[in-house]
Amino acid sequence: MDKLTVIKVGGKVVEDPTSLNVLLDQFKKVSGNKILIHGGGRIATEIAGKLGIKTQMVDGRRITDSEMLEVVTMVYGGLINKRIVADLQARNCNAIGLTGADLDLIRAKKRDVKDIDYGFVGDVKDVNTGELRLLLNENVVPVIAPLTHDGKGNLLNTNADTIASEVAIELSNHFNVYLFYCFEKAGVLIDSEDENTVIHDLDLKHFKKYQSKGIINAGMIPKLDNGFRAKQKGVKEVLITNQENIATGKGTRLI
Repeated sequence: MDKLTVIKVGGKVVEDPTSLNVLLDQFKKVSGNKILIHGGGRIATEIAGKLGIKTQMVDGRRITDSEMLEVVTMVYGGLINKRIVADLQARNCNAIGLTGADLDLIRAKKRDVKDIDYGFVGDVKDVNTGELRLLLNENVVPVIAPLTHDGKGNLLNTNADTIASEVAIELSNHFNVYLFYCFEKAGVLIDSEDENTVIHDLDLKHFKKYQSKGIINAGMIPKLDNGFRAKQKGVKEVLITNQENIATGKGTRLI
């Protein structure tokens, strides 16, 4: 099977133009089939604040009421997505910006209310791999924003780490998929302030141990939950790294 590289970028890398330029320069160098999936939660939080809309987070996941849904739709599907597409076009990388609603790409179900009501948050139910493969066959690079739809006219905010994992899993039936989670740190760190404490190889047992001790917390939890799910479901390799190390393979590899 052909190789496919799925790169999810988030954190400060998206909001800082210099870091984003480094990421896109590295992404341009990735050979073969590739997909870029982006977050942008901090920019959404900043713009929501300017509009007087309060942000609520639980374990790194955003509570999305109707006002926040409007904000994330504008920020993710518009501002960030089109900036990235324009920057890739400037690098002669023929990209197309998409949400899950475009081409019926990613359907989701509104998350059931259990202990927490996350609001208009979707859990991925189906990935339209046929449309993605058509784009990849035409050497078009999909740039996917973290928005899905329910097939009934409703947009849903969906964790970008989850989208990356589910897209990688579904496409692993057709490609050898390499999944990269790219953010501002060199990998998963024992000490979040010390870049020299990267955990180079991480298994599920040690992830749960570090989580219980609070060493791994907040937004890293959904990233690793999704990364291990992808690894267990047939994705060839999952790496958590920063924008400089996409080509080097340095970072935290899930085993």
